[in-house]
Amino acid sequence: MSGRTYLGMPAFPQAARAATKDARLRANLRRATHTIRDKRARAVGELDDWALLREAGRRIKDHTLRHLDTYLIQLEERVTAAGGTVHWAADAAEANRIVAELVRATGESEVVKVKSMATQEIGLNEALAAEGITAYETDLAELIVQLGDDLPSHILVPAIHRNREEIRAIFAAKMAEWGRPAPEGLTDRPADLAEAARLHLREKFLRAKVAVSGANFMIAETGTLVVVESEGNGRMCLTLPETLISVVGIEKILPTWQDLEVFLQLLPRSSTAERMNPYTTMWTGTTPGDGPRDFHLVLLDNGRTDTLADEVGRQVLRCIRCSACLNVCPVYERAGGHAYGSPYPGPIGAVLTPQLRGTTSEVDASLPFASSLCGACYEVCPVAIDIPEVLVHLREQVAAQPGHGAERAAMRGATWLFDHPAALAAAERAASATRALHPRTLPFGPAKAWTDSRDLPQLPAEPFRTWWKQHRTTRQEPTP
Repeated sequence: MSGRTYLGMPAFPQAARAATKDARLRANLRRATHTIRDKRARAVGELDDWALLREAGRRIKDHTLRHLDTYLIQLEERVTAAGGTVHWAADAAEANRIVAELVRATGESEVVKVKSMATQEIGLNEALAAEGITAYETDLAELIVQLGDDLPSHILVPAIHRNREEIRAIFAAKMAEWGRPAPEGLTDRPADLAEAARLHLREKFLRAKVAVSGANFMIAETGTLVVVESEGNGRMCLTLPETLISVVGIEKILPTWQDLEVFLQLLPRSSTAERMNPYTTMWTGTTPGDGPRDFHLVLLDNGRTDTLADEVGRQVLRCIRCSACLNVCPVYERAGGHAYGSPYPGPIGAVLTPQLRGTTSEVDASLPFASSLCGACYEVCPVAIDIPEVLVHLREQVAAQPGHGAERAAMRGATWLFDHPAALAAAERAASATRALHPRTLPFGPAKAWTDSRDLPQLPAEPFRTWWKQHRTTRQEPTP
């Protein structure tokens, strides 16, 4: 069982500095992200009403978040009426304790898992391992990460930082430790790698008594949960075991089936560039003789209520985890997902993680600055999250914390200067007059790192105000 977590990783600047020097990592990321985003652009371009779908998704999510308490109560009532059991978890520790107790109550010591961002967020695998319970990842990319004692680096494609040869080597070296070994003479052909994973996982599906999943959506109207995926491994987990435990963030709720229609168009095109997901599994409670006998839904808060209270930051709770923002982000493409120190990498991670975990740690305080604010993430977001706006909002919060006195002083000084035109003009004249003395780089402090790869801008010989006074002409009225 892998015990690796994101805890203890360095802040983004240090992590990114190391990652950007890894030529193979950058090549893997560039190849994968460019392929995915080009396919997405073509898939989205097929729909003339994409902008209207995007706006519909935004409005549905915003309406749901405004009435989240009402819909969560309705969901609990419907799930319970359908034979399921609902548990409420205020934080990661409580969610992990609930799941561990539910697994122990079955007498089992292993579970199979559907790919789930929520369970990564709370560190469920590690928590179960501490209780003597082994969690087997069944998503192909998550399997690669688990066998390689690695960490996910992408929301949709957790092993995006690995190439085929690396995956072949991981399968050949590690599969035997977790179950059925890799076939002799395994090649790095995608079909051969997929077949090796299929054979390895099949024995786990057939013996598993307990499964753990997340959910892409929950329908308050009926108590139905929805998982969308591309491989079919998820469906095996959701239908074969006797007990199913789903850990889902409270923001994943939708009011009605009609609302789901919108998101089943937005999500596949934005994530996998498909017109529809190959596997869309829906279940409502339990049904005698069909599927799991026991169903437990663990509704996870873990910072979401606090995020909801922030009028600017709450829009990140619209996120449907499509990962489109990662695939267009120039920072993610060069630094990779591990640099973010969180299960949520890329632009969405830079705004979601600091709100779920707070900005008191060095890692979380650095994330709002892991962006160039180019706006590409907002342009591709299928639910119109203005990530640059939230990034700036969070930067303001970080700057207001103790330890950022120099930055606050600089901003106050700049504010005063811009509020006093005469002082600003004098400063401009002084800067131009002394321009020959200005260094091209700065010798120390945070600004030194900035100027290591950039030259300070060269000031003109005279300020614009002076030039304007000398060159402006009297405006001539047109002749009637």
